[in-house]
Amino acid sequence: MTTPAVPTAPRIPEHVYRRRWAILGVLMLSLLIVVLDNSILNVAIKTISTPAPTGLGATQSELEWAINSYTLVFAGLLFTAGLLGDRIGRKKVLLGGLAVFGIGSALAAESGSPAQLIAFRALMAVGAAFVMPATLAVLMNVFEREEQPRAIGIWAGGVGLAIAIGPITGGLLLDHFWWGSVFLINVPIVILAFALMLWLVPDSRDPNPGRIDSVGVVLSVVGLVLLVYGIIKGGELADFTDVTVLSTIGAGLAVLTAFVVFEARSDHPSIDVTYFKNKVFSAAMAVITLVFFALMGVTFFSVFYTQSVRGYSPLQSGLLLLPLAAAQLFFAPRARLVVDRIGVRATTTAAMLVLTATLGAFAALDADTPIWLLEVVFFCMGAGMAHVMTPTSVVIMQALPREKAGSASALSNTFRQLGGALGIAVLGSVLSASYRSGIEDRLGALPAGLRETAGESIEATLGIAAKLGARGTDLVAPANDAFLHAMHVTALCGAVVALAGAIVVALFLPGKQKVPQRGAHEEELVRTESQ
Repeated sequence: MTTPAVPTAPRIPEHVYRRRWAILGVLMLSLLIVVLDNSILNVAIKTISTPAPTGLGATQSELEWAINSYTLVFAGLLFTAGLLGDRIGRKKVLLGGLAVFGIGSALAAESGSPAQLIAFRALMAVGAAFVMPATLAVLMNVFEREEQPRAIGIWAGGVGLAIAIGPITGGLLLDHFWWGSVFLINVPIVILAFALMLWLVPDSRDPNPGRIDSVGVVLSVVGLVLLVYGIIKGGELADFTDVTVLSTIGAGLAVLTAFVVFEARSDHPSIDVTYFKNKVFSAAMAVITLVFFALMGVTFFSVFYTQSVRGYSPLQSGLLLLPLAAAQLFFAPRARLVVDRIGVRATTTAAMLVLTATLGAFAALDADTPIWLLEVVFFCMGAGMAHVMTPTSVVIMQALPREKAGSASALSNTFRQLGGALGIAVLGSVLSASYRSGIEDRLGALPAGLRETAGESIEATLGIAAKLGARGTDLVAPANDAFLHAMHVTALCGAVVALAGAIVVALFLPGKQKVPQRGAHEEELVRTESQ
């Protein structure tokens, strides 16, 4: 007589496992507001750059800081947020982050100057830094391993949904309300997500959390701010050899080097550098950084192309991004099927080459290019993104133990935000410097003060042209030409970065993997049915 096998206890409590898809929906709603905020702002930057009372009269460098104050604070705090979630509980961190994000959104809506907007965006980033890693960490703790790729794919598809909703919502709001409404819209979403999270989401934590690395946090934030400030200042001056620019960039690199050295020697580092000894893990992190570097920089100038050069309204510009969002929403949950068939390496390499081609395609766009071609480019870009983000997110999250899900998620999102911040800073500076060099010869008739202001961006040039009336009409065509040339240069830079990412994944990501073992729940079901 054979003793029956003792059923293996499921790693996830049954009552949590039964409602895992509802929990995923709440996590996606929380993710939605974090991504929604940036996608809405991309549509609103032209309006914010116009003089009061329509906007705040923000310069291009101030617009870059309105975006980068968010991404820098977000990136700098993610490590600490992930560790706090692992230590005190991910649900508590999620709820606190949502509350801070909602308060920051309400304050940003009432900003009276670009400086206030930059400050309140930084406050929003504090909240977002505690929301983003916790959503993925909770996901990893409510799904068994065999379901995690599908769940992460749906989670990544939520980014596509936010990209779709954000610009359209922003365009509708700007058509009917003042620019601050694009931030105020976050508040009701925060309240809804907060209530659902209290009801549905279980708490979880690392049984052996590390100590908070306050020195590492300070070094990373200071280093990133100095580096990005120097890059933005170089673009503003159109001179990267300026002493101030070089010294600021050098100081930023020195502080970041000190950060890496300190983390390697610390017994409680924000970043456990031993993770990066795994080539697959390091390659996945690198490609996420490069993708967002290229993509955020291109997204920044595409708004000015559609609104300033092509003359579309904010709502129309938002609708033009629908193919990109629809492609991400459709393909992200299905990317795992492609990975199952041909492997991570082939999937992500092909996707990175598609992204390289789409970024390079912006170099062929002119003022009269048929708009359907831009839509095709956006669709292919979204499809490429979906087939990069889902596989690499799965690789990163499954590379570390489930108990370290907060740290893994924090690392992934930090490198994503770091790539985005540097992309906006570097490619935004390339755009600014190229535009200034292209337009300055046509500004000689303007007074010195106006000449300096008009050379900052196409929006500044067109704003001064409008104030000059008939005398300013001669500036419109040169401004469009200078911007298109600057856009082409910037797009090619983005394509080169994406190509570098394709090479990285082709060399280091794994090929086709074996089918994973069945999870505990599935094995229990099989045993029950066989009795």
